[in-house]
Order: sequence, then structure tokens, then C-alpha cells
Amino acid sequence: MLADGLDPGAKVAVPTAMTFEAAARAWHKNRASSLNPGHADRILARLSRDAFPAFGKKSMRAVTSADVLAMVRAVEARGALDVSRRLKQHVGQIYRFAIPQGWAENDPAASLSDALAPKPRVRHMARVGMLELPQLVRAIDNYDGDETPKRRAITRAALMFTMLNWARTNETRLATWDEFEGLDAPDPLWRVPADRMKMEREHLVPLSTHTVGLLKSLREHSRSRFVFPGEKAEQPISQNTMIYGCYRMGYRGRQTVHGSRGIASTWANEAECYRPDWIEMALAHADEDEVRGAHNAALYLTPRRRMLQHWGDMITGMIAEDLTSTSTANHERTLQVG
Repeated sequence: MLADGLDPGAKVAVPTAMTFEAAARAWHKNRASSLNPGHADRILARLSRDAFPAFGKKSMRAVTSADVLAMVRAVEARGALDVSRRLKQHVGQIYRFAIPQGWAENDPAASLSDALAPKPRVRHMARVGMLELPQLVRAIDNYDGDETPKRRAITRAALMFTMLNWARTNETRLATWDEFEGLDAPDPLWRVPADRMKMEREHLVPLSTHTVGLLKSLREHSRSRFVFPGEKAEQPISQNTMIYGCYRMGYRGRQTVHGSRGIASTWANEAECYRPDWIEMALAHADEDEVRGAHNAALYLTPRRRMLQHWGDMITGMIAEDLTSTSTANHERTLQVG
């Protein structure tokens, strides 16, 4: 009781002390049903690895801001800045859950934002400018790398799919057919699971007619659960397949796979007819309020669908303009990706 700041001699009923770990597990159990199972497991794993050893056995009232900061500093010291910020956020959420139940009066994490290590400067991936985009799009469409015809076709399709949908490399390469909904319906959708997203939240991508056409051509010949299978049908393309494709097209140091997201962002922001919220949601960028973020995967689907359709119209229009060019790619349109 003394450790909790209570007077043992006070003639009042004293509530039973609740440890931080017990409160955290109660909070997690209360919240788990609304989360992707993988995401829920990661939250508990973070707490078990870092927070519980630091002050899990302390009562909720005994945990201080200094305790939380020391735990955060230890995580920062191993270079895990994203994890340290998430842990500070989790501690705050646990206290907001605990306070109304009488387990604590104050949130020791509430005043720590200014004490956290600053986020590192964003290192933008190499990308060409908008003026060079038509040449890049045609290079992808005419991709003729030193691979077998089947492998060339898959690399080409993966690069084009990534560009059309503003996707990250792993979002594309690990895509499976069961993630796609309504390819024959009016509002087709790609539901990327939380465990493959950088921010660990499910991401919904409204599909343009151009993406649907690409997927249908792939599905017709697919013998794999992966949309973009590797050398073995039961495995996806490798981490380096698309970036090596960029190298083979002559874009080493000038264009990365991730860089296509930057091109799309520049296009959308400069168009001035798309709201920043739509663009950020399409890019699956972080939402500082994780509580809001847990419920916003479906935000702006209609305007995002329109935006990605306009983007796809422009991309395929660049290919159509290249009517006089000839390439071996034109002879490999039937994809044998089984």
C-alpha cells in the first residue's frame, strides 16, 4: 500500500491492487476479438518482451512515467523505433482502459511524446519524374528480361500490378487469390491482410478495370494459390524479382519498385482534385490515431476507386500511345503461369 502511495492506517476501503501485466492482459482480452488474430498476437508479444519484464509486476498506481520511459529507451537502443512508439501507445491504451475501472488514476505514458527519439528522416526511394513516366510504363509493358517466357510474363505482370495499385513489394509478391473479391462484380476489391501491411492494419484496395483485366488473364492459367508464383508454383516470386526487373530495363539507381508509389503520390497531389486523405489511405500510410486507424480500412473507398481508375486510364493510355513500337512482349500475352 505504501508503494502505491496509500496510507495503511486510513480507515477507508482500499481497492485491491491490480498489476500492470494483469491489467494489460484484461485490456488485450477485451480488444482481441476486434483485431486480426495475427495483429493481436503481435501486440501481446511486444508487451511480453519489453513492458512486462520492466514493470509488469508493479501495481498500476506504482508505474511511473520514468518506468515507461526507461522501457521505451531500451527498445530505442536496439534500433526498433517503430516498436518503441507502439509500446508507448499500448501503455497509454491500457491506462485509458484501467482508469474508469478504478485500477489507476493517471496515465504515466501521457506526457512522454516529446521524450521519444525522433523518427528518422524518410529516405525516398529512387524514382523517375512524371515526364519520364510514359517511357517507364512502356518499358514495363515491353519487358524483355533474360528469363524464360513464363518468368518474363510474371515479372511484367507483377511490375504493372504494383504500379496500378500503389502497392509495396511484399503486398504484391505474397498476394494470394483468396484476397481478391468480386472480380466479376461491379466493385472488385483486394483485401490485404494486416500481417502483410507495414502498419499492421488490414488494407482495402478498390480495383480499377485495368487491374481486374490483368488479374483475369493471370487467373485463367494459374495453377498456384499465389497470384505471382515463383519457380515453384507453391512459392511466390522472390523478394528481388521485381527490382531485378527494373535493373534489366536499365533503371538501376533511377527507379525502384517502391518508387512507383512516389510517382503515383506526386501525380495525385499535383492533380489537385483528390483529397490528401484519399491519397494517404490509398498509400496505406500511418494514421497517428491507432484507435481510429483500426476502423478506417474502408474509408473513402468510392473516391479512391475513382482515383485509381483515373490513374489506370492514364497508365494504359501511355501504352496505347506507343502504337508504332514492336516488342517480344507482344508475343507473350498468353500467360502460362501454372
